[in-house]
Amino acid sequence: MKKVVLVVLAAAGAVVAKRKYDEGQAEQALWAEATDPVERT
Repeated sequence: MKKVVLVVLAAAGAVVAKRKYDEGQAEQALWAEATDPVERT
């Protein structure tokens, strides 16, 4: 029973970490787009 709880907690922690990582990546992409130099054509 304890192993099952540990596995569930580990999985929940991985999901939270993945969401935080994805949020950071999205924020980084927004900053990269906002700070890109304007190219003249």
